[in-house]
Amino acid sequence: MGLRCKTGRLLLLTVLQWLIVCSQWSVCRAQFNTERLITVGRSALYYEDYVLSIQYFNQAISAKPYLYEPWYYRGVAKFYLDDFGGSEADCSEAIRINPYITGIYELRGLCRIRQKKFSEAIADYDKALQFDPSNQAFWYNRVLCRIQNKDYDDAHRDLDSMTVRWKKYAPAFSLKAEVFIQQGDTLKGAEWLDKSLDIDPYNGDAWTVRAAISLSRKKWREAEQQLGKAIHLKPKVVNNYINRALARYNINNLRGAMQDYDKALDLDPNNFIGHYNRAQLRVQVGDDNRAILDFDYILEHEPADVMARFNRALLRDRTGDLRGAIDDYSRVIEVYPNFWTGLHYRARCYRRLGMTAKAEMDEFRIFKAQMDKHLGIQPRLKKHQMRRQSDIDLEKYNQLVVADEQTVEHEYNSVYRGKVQNRKVQADLLPMYQLDFAQYDNGVNTFQAFDAEVERFNATLGAAHPLFVTCSQRTLSQEGLDEYFSLIASLTRDITGKRTAAESMPLLLLRAVAYAKTQNFDDAMSDLTLCLQTDSTCALAYWQRAVCQAMVNEFNASQGIDVQLKAARAMDDFNHALRLEPGSAFLLYDRANLYAARKDYAHAIDDYTAALKANPRLAEAYYNRGLCRILSNHKTEGIQDLSRAGELGLYGAYSVIKKYSGEK
Repeated sequence: MGLRCKTGRLLLLTVLQWLIVCSQWSVCRAQFNTERLITVGRSALYYEDYVLSIQYFNQAISAKPYLYEPWYYRGVAKFYLDDFGGSEADCSEAIRINPYITGIYELRGLCRIRQKKFSEAIADYDKALQFDPSNQAFWYNRVLCRIQNKDYDDAHRDLDSMTVRWKKYAPAFSLKAEVFIQQGDTLKGAEWLDKSLDIDPYNGDAWTVRAAISLSRKKWREAEQQLGKAIHLKPKVVNNYINRALARYNINNLRGAMQDYDKALDLDPNNFIGHYNRAQLRVQVGDDNRAILDFDYILEHEPADVMARFNRALLRDRTGDLRGAIDDYSRVIEVYPNFWTGLHYRARCYRRLGMTAKAEMDEFRIFKAQMDKHLGIQPRLKKHQMRRQSDIDLEKYNQLVVADEQTVEHEYNSVYRGKVQNRKVQADLLPMYQLDFAQYDNGVNTFQAFDAEVERFNATLGAAHPLFVTCSQRTLSQEGLDEYFSLIASLTRDITGKRTAAESMPLLLLRAVAYAKTQNFDDAMSDLTLCLQTDSTCALAYWQRAVCQAMVNEFNASQGIDVQLKAARAMDDFNHALRLEPGSAFLLYDRANLYAARKDYAHAIDDYTAALKANPRLAEAYYNRGLCRILSNHKTEGIQDLSRAGELGLYGAYSVIKKYSGEK
């Protein structure tokens, strides 16, 4: 009896221990899955697949809503999708869970800035500065928010602290000058700007503000020179071209002013002042038809602009489009019934069309007004007068327009500017070729990128899920993501139903490609490793595993992880694939990309050259070889390669040519 009880207790103890182990294993498994979801989501975030990253963070939040990381990273993804309200809400939840992470306050501050919630953004930067009081970017952004709120006293206090703490930080001095200018003290503003430019003569914003002072004092030549320096340093700021055109106009450099308006409209085709003032310049040089085109554009977007409509009416009148002119005059007169100049011009158009009765009605209205108010036809205005954009005085119809308030476009300092990965390169290499379920498309030409091994694989598998070769990394829509997740589930069921490894091998390869499309590279590589354990001669598995490893390496390197060992693994897989499929243009191209990522440009150029021997129309190889040649100081040959890539349909190569052709 005693033995039986003892045995029962041992059995019960064993069962309890097993249950404890199982529960611990379940906890570890759940923890592992959540961490994997966050890691895969961050990888998708790095590769700018924001919709996909949100899906992974959603799953992590559903599993463990008390973790701050998935809330925070989902907020980052929403920020890059311009969903600033949603990003702010996610950041707020992350802060509620963990209020000690500085970066979350920074991100929420930027979201609030984009929504013009400057006071709330200031509160976020206050909190961030409690944790990181020496962060220069936080101080700078908080001052910009104070300026937007016109809180000049606090802005001065912050800037005083900054100029003491960072005596060589020129932007703080130029911001100090800008605050003085906003308060109307241009003398002190100029003094602080001079200090800023003494510290850093290459600060484009400082030259822009200095030019604004010169414009306000009507020192046109000084303003032109200062804006020239600002444009040289920051060539993409539209207002600098608009303002320099104004300065050039006032020193009778009409050709230069026209060039500046053309450039401004290249950068910002919807710029009102650019179109309006270019039209006025075209009128002055007698280019009436092209002036009409500018006014057409303005009126298409702002049909209620009476100044532009009256100017177009005059031009239509002058070029013989009398009915069009009458229509424009009439619409102006509807708004301003006592605009006698418009009545005079409309009457003249009526007479030229033989519509005498209508002409006499307009002339009688003018005559009656002259008798009653002793008014005459308006005199022609002086050549260099200007009006503010909000000034709707029809007597100023032929004046150039200036903005109501001169503003300087500032960039808020943040790690979230630009791409997520914040790459410090001038031009990116085009991505690797890899297996995909979609056909190749480079945006211009669509053709079947042929590979013999892929064709053999499709022939053995059938037409259910054919594979293609592509290097276009397109982000998927929500519907596309759902299809891939469904495909993965379906393939998993099919793999489970197979009895032998050989039967499941093709399905594992397909699932690996689907995993790669959803940025789940670790699971993709696991499937490909199983494929190679079954068939060590499968070149496609080596190829796809090398591509997945390269993409994981790029993400890990951006996180500061040493990837040299794993880069060697990817190279080894490419070498295996090339031994099995020698002369493959796509494999040579991919291996060249791997060399280029390691800055081994000599070997990269050799592989691109070999790829082009195998396929002379591989535009991406010309493009990437061109970049490698430029980066290895062979600019002439590099530009020739880029030109050939452009001929083959990669038109983005021409903008790269333009960039490097202008560099010394």
